[in-house]
Amino acid sequence: MQRDSEEYFHWLALASIPGVGSRTFRRLLTYFGTPEDVFNASQKELLATRAVDPRIVSAIRKFDGADWVANELTEVRKQGFDLISLADESYPAYLREIPNPPPILYVNGRSLLEIDPAVGIVGSRNPTQYGLSVTRELSSGLADLGFTVVSGMALGIDTAAHEGALSMNGKTVAVLGSGLGKIYPARNERLYRKIAEHGAVISEFPVNALPEAYHFPVRNRIISGMTLGSVIVEATTRSGSLITARYAIEQGREVFAVPGSIRSFKSAGCHQLIKEGAKLVENVTDIIDELAPLLYKRKKIDPERKTKDPAVSFVLSSEERLVLEAVTAYPVHIDTITRHLQLDASSVSAMLLQLEIKGVVEQMPGKLFVRQVDQEIG
Repeated sequence: MQRDSEEYFHWLALASIPGVGSRTFRRLLTYFGTPEDVFNASQKELLATRAVDPRIVSAIRKFDGADWVANELTEVRKQGFDLISLADESYPAYLREIPNPPPILYVNGRSLLEIDPAVGIVGSRNPTQYGLSVTRELSSGLADLGFTVVSGMALGIDTAAHEGALSMNGKTVAVLGSGLGKIYPARNERLYRKIAEHGAVISEFPVNALPEAYHFPVRNRIISGMTLGSVIVEATTRSGSLITARYAIEQGREVFAVPGSIRSFKSAGCHQLIKEGAKLVENVTDIIDELAPLLYKRKKIDPERKTKDPAVSFVLSSEERLVLEAVTAYPVHIDTITRHLQLDASSVSAMLLQLEIKGVVEQMPGKLFVRQVDQEIG
């Protein structure tokens, strides 16, 4: 856990009160500062916020769930999970920006500080082989570029998204519609363990919360909220994946959709999104092109761009020239460069640093590197 149990006690306590949802919780935090201060507030002060009605005020003032909270904290410790709250530095930065971020997250895995940049991929639980193939291709490609792939660990497209990232030893995050102690679907238990090892499995629900139907639409806002954009693969017009797309739009995030056959009802939802302005995706480049302005200081990356002064030359060693040739105007992950050159990671890292100092490459978030200019090399 990132903070002491006493402070998390108040976070869990306030979140457990009926009627105190994510929006109300945030409004109370804005007004009082901390959950503990909310519990210490008078009835008059609580009503003055206009965030809660008399029924909720009464529940706060007469809170009787201390035993449940204590048991929940014990369960978290027993199962080796972590808790992070909106007050923690490790809380996902993009998720913090949405109007209704979960006030507290249960985490099984690595620090969420390591997940940026991230892209969501969601879709049908009953996909075609085409859908599975495209999903794995996109997911593995994004992971190879250093992106974290976020999905919901459902059967079908979600599973393929996680597996694609893992196939590249990339990072992936699963957002559950159940508690971390209730793996759903059960057949994905092995995948759950792998995701926790290479990324994180997270939930806003109590440790042993069952996978209730109403949990899944709510958790979709987390998938879209913690990512730069969401890719929808094989969705019908009534697919829950469209809820993720709607959340992404509301949150100001990008929406991508993979087209399918015009005769396939399984892609009708994706076609609908494309008609409404979603980015049509055929390959990873389509996603990178759209996200480039967000990732790289609003500078659109153009693979055909030229230096303003083509006469500028750079004196580089033979090793530096070799590394530079592996860096393109598209973002390339350091691991990809290392594999391509068949050199050790420390040497490549050192040479990239020298190239960055000389101004010929730039490091981007997620250990991505991009060539700055087309130059004459001396």
